Amino acid sequence: MLTLETVNQASQEEFVQLFGDLFEHSAWIAEKAYDTKPFSSFQEMHQHMVNIVKNASTREKLTLIQAHPSLGDKVQMSQNSINEQQGAGLQDLTPAEYENFLTLNQHYQSKFGFPFIIAVRGKDKHQIYEAMNTRINNPTEVEFETALLQIYQIAKLRLLEKMTMKTEAAEAANNNLTNKERL
Repeated sequence: MLTLETVNQASQEEFVQLFGDLFEHSAWIAEKAYDTKPFSSFQEMHQHMVNIVKNASTREKLTLIQAHPSLGDKVQMSQNSINEQQGAGLQDLTPAEYENFLTLNQHYQSKFGFPFIIAVRGKDKHQIYEAMNTRINNPTEVEFETALLQIYQIAKLRLLEKMTMKTEAAEAANNNLTNKERL
C-alpha cells in the first residue's frame, strides 16, 4: 500500500522511481520535489511538483510541454501516454480521423511550437478534436499556460492512479492471505 509514510521515508532513488513518470519524460520534477519532503498529503506533494514547474524557466516549461506526444501520433510514447490515448480511442482512429488529427496537430504545432496537450481521461476522440479546434484560436501565451494546466491535471490523474493501483495491489495481497488462512 502506498502511504505517505512510505513516500516520506523513500530514498531519492525510490522516490524518483515511484513518481518520475508523473510528468512526461521529466523525472527532474520528482528529483526536485524529493527535497521538499516530508509531505502531509499526496495533494501537497502534487502541489510541490506543480510549484517546481511554475518556478522553472520558460525554456524548462517549453521542454516539458514538448516532451508530450502529439495526440493520435504513432510515435514512441510513455506507457502512461499509450494507456491514456487508448482510453480516449486515439490509437484506434479511422484513416480519415487520423488524417484530420494529423492535419490539425501539424497546424497547431506550427502555430505554437509545441504539441496540443489535454488530459484525455474521461474524454472521447470527438471531445478532444473539438477542444483542439477551439484552442487553436488562442493566443500563444494563453495556449502555453493552458498546456501547463493540462499537464498538471495529467500528473494529478497519474498520481491518483498510482495510489489506487498500489492500494488495490495491497488489498489483493491481503485478500489472498486471508483466503489462504481460511484453508
